[in-house]
Amino acid sequence: MHTVAARAGVSIASASRVLNGVGGSPETVRRVREAAAAVGYVPNAIARSLQSQRTGLIAFAVEDIGNPVYVAMMRAIEAVVAESGHQLLVHATGGQVASETALLRRLAHRYVDGMIISPIRITAAHVAALTTTPVPVVVIGQLADDVPVDNVRTDSRSGIALAVDHLVAAGRTRIAFLNGPLDTVPGVARDAGFRAALERHGMPVDLIEVGDFQYAPGRAAAERLLSRAEPDAIVCANDLIAVGALHALLVAGKRVPEDVALVGMDDTELAQMSYPQISSVSLGSEERGRRAARLLLERIADGALPPRREHVAPSLVIRATSGGVQ
Repeated sequence: MHTVAARAGVSIASASRVLNGVGGSPETVRRVREAAAAVGYVPNAIARSLQSQRTGLIAFAVEDIGNPVYVAMMRAIEAVVAESGHQLLVHATGGQVASETALLRRLAHRYVDGMIISPIRITAAHVAALTTTPVPVVVIGQLADDVPVDNVRTDSRSGIALAVDHLVAAGRTRIAFLNGPLDTVPGVARDAGFRAALERHGMPVDLIEVGDFQYAPGRAAAERLLSRAEPDAIVCANDLIAVGALHALLVAGKRVPEDVALVGMDDTELAQMSYPQISSVSLGSEERGRRAARLLLERIADGALPPRREHVAPSLVIRATSGGVQ
């Protein structure tokens, strides 16, 4: 710093302000940057973080970094935090409660300035960790209203209802549901939404298979369903399950949508990349990511803000698998 200041002909304080991004007159900034480049000066990130109590890092923790939903969220979050000069670290937790709570406890060491987490299970251990961490956290997903943590959510229960209503309007009468685990927040909400929607239409709720939120379990669940029943429509709890179901239907010789209509959930790139293209309920993954990132940056800037709740409404995107245009 002494060398840079002397070479630029400015005070050490002026050189420090420029190199730490605080600013200065255009002429001072030019001279300091030229001097720093000439002598090969690189700011010490560790020293700067010790002085400022900031790391410049934001963490994003999700179950599976390969899931297109989380990829969409990650891209949106990264775009927002990059504008503020932060970098994004991504953690895959495998949906394990112990892994997620351990990450939250590690925040006490302040290795990041804040975290966005999207757990598929919310336990008492999660709540305890969320409410005691000294670092700002935003949760993407359903969180109890009495938990004083910033939260961005959607309503997958009403999203499932959109899919069912669409299929009923198209004349489908034997509607099945392929779900993920019932010990997860989305699994419970989507199961309840499906049952309520069918009951509202006076239809029997007898065609449900439970697996996991992945392609192979989704395909296996569809095969189990087809071995015991003849549905004329299938609603899937996410697009990975829907792709698996589509393959199972085609292998079984079913025409989609003529014999069996199909609707997924999340409206990921997979729904558009499949053939035929899959109708899907959008839960606004990118928008949820953007809002979570903005809430986190605001919380980092002002820790005294009251807890915020933001809601992203679901919408149905109709494509070829339920009678739309390919």
